[in-house]
Amino acid sequence: MSRLHRSLLAVSILFISLAYAEIRIAGTWANWRGPHQTGVSDENGLPSSWSPEGENLVWKAPFGGRSAPIIMEDRLYMVNTAEEGEQEQERVLCLEANTGKRIWERRFNVYGSDVPPHRVGWASPVGDPSTGRIYVMGVSGTFMCLDRNGKVLWEHSLAEEFGIITTHGGRTVTPAIFENLVITSGITSGWGSQARGGHRYIACDKMTGEVVWVAQPGGNPYDTCYPTGVVSEFAGKTLLVDGGADGSIYAMKPRTGERVWIFPFSKRAINASVVVDDKRVYACHGQENLDTNVMGRVVALDPSGTGDINKTGEIWRVDGLTVEFPSPVLHGGKLYLIDNGANLICLDSTNGKELWKLSLGTIQKASPVYADGKLYVGTENGKFYILKPGETECKVLDVDELSKIAGEEEILASAAVANGRVYLVSTKNTYCIGSRRVPRPSPAPGSHLALAAADSSATPALVQVIPAESLIAPGQEARFRVRTYDASGNFLREETGATWSLAGLQGTVSADGKYVAPKGPQAGEVRATVSGITGAARVRVVPPLPWNEDFESLAPKSIPAHWIGAGGKYEVREVEGNKVLVKLSNEFSLLRRCRTYMGPSNLSNYTMQADVLGIEKRRQLPDIGIIAQRYAMVLTGNTQKLWIESWQPETKRSVSVPFEWKGNVWYTMKVRVENTADGKARVRGKVWPRGSAEPDQWTIEKLDPIPNLQGSPGFFAYAHNEIYYDNIKVTPNSNDAQ
Repeated sequence: MSRLHRSLLAVSILFISLAYAEIRIAGTWANWRGPHQTGVSDENGLPSSWSPEGENLVWKAPFGGRSAPIIMEDRLYMVNTAEEGEQEQERVLCLEANTGKRIWERRFNVYGSDVPPHRVGWASPVGDPSTGRIYVMGVSGTFMCLDRNGKVLWEHSLAEEFGIITTHGGRTVTPAIFENLVITSGITSGWGSQARGGHRYIACDKMTGEVVWVAQPGGNPYDTCYPTGVVSEFAGKTLLVDGGADGSIYAMKPRTGERVWIFPFSKRAINASVVVDDKRVYACHGQENLDTNVMGRVVALDPSGTGDINKTGEIWRVDGLTVEFPSPVLHGGKLYLIDNGANLICLDSTNGKELWKLSLGTIQKASPVYADGKLYVGTENGKFYILKPGETECKVLDVDELSKIAGEEEILASAAVANGRVYLVSTKNTYCIGSRRVPRPSPAPGSHLALAAADSSATPALVQVIPAESLIAPGQEARFRVRTYDASGNFLREETGATWSLAGLQGTVSADGKYVAPKGPQAGEVRATVSGITGAARVRVVPPLPWNEDFESLAPKSIPAHWIGAGGKYEVREVEGNKVLVKLSNEFSLLRRCRTYMGPSNLSNYTMQADVLGIEKRRQLPDIGIIAQRYAMVLTGNTQKLWIESWQPETKRSVSVPFEWKGNVWYTMKVRVENTADGKARVRGKVWPRGSAEPDQWTIEKLDPIPNLQGSPGFFAYAHNEIYYDNIKVTPNSNDAQ
């Protein structure tokens, strides 16, 4: 390469880096942890007192929630719920930051989720000041990008595409933005090498929604969790640091997802986000420790290591502090934490020494915010505190109870600070606290991220193939491109001379990265090799409807390679001379109860049919379901009912009829979904003994006024005992006689 070409390439790489560098704009609180990701604001002139009745109250709006708001320019964005019962949906809400007036809202359905109604709207939105875009993660795994006017620009159904699970706890991750990426995570059970359940990170191009990388830095998950990853610079290395579902803290290279180090920390999942300075990572949990039966621990870690830093990375620890849910705040050499009993504790960040403690109540979820020399924090008891922390004590400047009725108005969310005002969301209302004068934009804080320089001519250490995940139909073309990175995870260049190959796929891939599949279903990898280093993108090829599957072509103990969420839960087995799909019994809750998906999430107006058999043991029967367009028709064993449901915990969204069925007997289940001309969905189902004539009448029916208009076919199972499936048929409604 000539010197001129090297110079031009270096300039182009610098331009790309600058375009994606962290941008901070005045008057912005674009993520729930604030501009420094530490819960700290640089603003001043903030109120030392207020009253819900009027003092320093700019406005009050009747929109409550459980997650923190964000502020960009003159707009407040939040995620909460709209309506109740049969009409309840998750919602992104945009208000005028100066008046509290609603500008727009975007509602979307909860489906295929075990999260109860009162925990919907768990995660906060995150904003991108450089583009004005908003990113949201819903409790069903709906991951979407909206513009400032509420238009959906791209969307992923992470449940149907990656097998992300949700549980009764509701824990949902707030995404993080870094350069050109928006990164979220959750426990997923996908396909192929990602079929087994694990806490995985999914990084998408923030402009297009393309999947750039998927990574599992930790081990087997204990439970769902919801910390937000923090990106920071340590000794010239850019790291994404977060806590995981396996009870560990780990650091990754944020551009590639490669793990740098791991610190095993707890016997349960981590929920509080870490905070960092330029030399340390501070982490906490409220569960049992790995090396003692004492509950809770706070640690300071040295982030400069690699590998397992359990024995080398700990600088100091404090045991017995159960900081499970609120994330800590770091400012001026002091670490502020709130334990599960609502005790605010100040530690010296250099050595972990306790400086003072203040009781705020009895139960706590919200994280504190530090601004203008004060701490702002609400409690689950419904009190909002303004505090003045000192060296040896903390003074209460103001405390207000939002409601005189106990439990009517809780505070679960952290406050936001922008333009001289404090924004507070309770479970019932949103408050703007501060001066009534229209604020001037506050000075933008400086960036804590430096641009890492990379030698663009260096030999690659990692090859990245984009998009990392694709789903196409036979004959459809998928285009891939290649990026290379150095050993520190810094971008080197876009590669044009990669050598391409296929693994587990039939078809052809051209010299410029165009893959065409001749047939499906199939699943495998498109690989690119540069300088002896190989990277891969994963591809599923799924034909259009109709589908028929009797499992006779599959090997025993295997599963269909392209299905989502089947790994470790199902296997093909020969039963009485025929091959069937078996849902395995399992006492581990993350495996016993599951939803499995067969194909694209954009299918609509189709019918699914399957033969099913539930094994009866000790007078117990499993629950057996088939899914069409995000509606599950379920035979419940012990209650002897037939259900149609899209969101099981909200029973007003479901219908049921008594239906007596027996264990160890084959039945045929059939469910049909039609999108009606008046904007609803008609869901009808029937069940009959296999081998007998199909009944003319439908057994059960639901007309949904807030319909799911598309979704993947699949299965639902709650299996204390095994379930058999056979003769799967998915057909367009135009092909189905009934």
